[in-house]
Amino acid sequence: MKSILISFLGILLTGSAVLAQTQLSTNDFQNKLNATKQAQLLDVRTPEEFGQGHLESAENIDYRNAAFKEKVEKLDKNKPVFVYCLSGGRSSAAAKVLHEKGFTDIYEMQGGFMKWTSSGKLIDAPKDASAVNKGMSTADFKRLISSDKLVMVDFYATWCAPCIKMLPTVHKLAEEYKSKANIETIHYDQNKALAKELGIDEIPAFLFYKKGKLILRKNGLMEEAEFKKLIDENI
Repeated sequence: MKSILISFLGILLTGSAVLAQTQLSTNDFQNKLNATKQAQLLDVRTPEEFGQGHLESAENIDYRNAAFKEKVEKLDKNKPVFVYCLSGGRSSAAAKVLHEKGFTDIYEMQGGFMKWTSSGKLIDAPKDASAVNKGMSTADFKRLISSDKLVMVDFYATWCAPCIKMLPTVHKLAEEYKSKANIETIHYDQNKALAKELGIDEIPAFLFYKKGKLILRKNGLMEEAEFKKLIDENI
């Protein structure tokens, strides 16, 4: 009987944790935020990321800052908290911290700021648009993919663990296939305007082109054998 009671309590606690951290699509997140009075909107990216554009009325508390837990303690635990980051990793971790701190009404945006901006939703952006639009131009990118060889483009970022894990493999394949294919890497943070134009809303993103035309798009962690299979099939 005692073990049954313990199991039942465990189920209740697990259920309350799930309810305390509700993941919402960008549309549902926006609708819920607009419909919620006294909502606290939290952007847990770095100040540099925040400065390049953010949701209106968002407060920036960097999840990776050592003072994050101390700073969120100053928020009102009786009011709903809406949290987002760039792609979802940091916001998920931040939501868990908020729950541990006693917040009970937490909404996390799935896909983060990348999904939000790629869907065309409004943001507060810097007045100097060039601060956001630096990086490779559309014309330069078109020249890059116009090769007669197969072109594979890897959009990555240094904060993206799967991206960094795969970079050595990507570089190895670039050398191995250099006579048959062009394999290029493009830093997402330095080319956000281009990424948005290409519809990239999550990374790592691998785009395969032939004579300027997109023939394949893959996302997420891949093994070397899978890369080789895709390249060999499309050379």
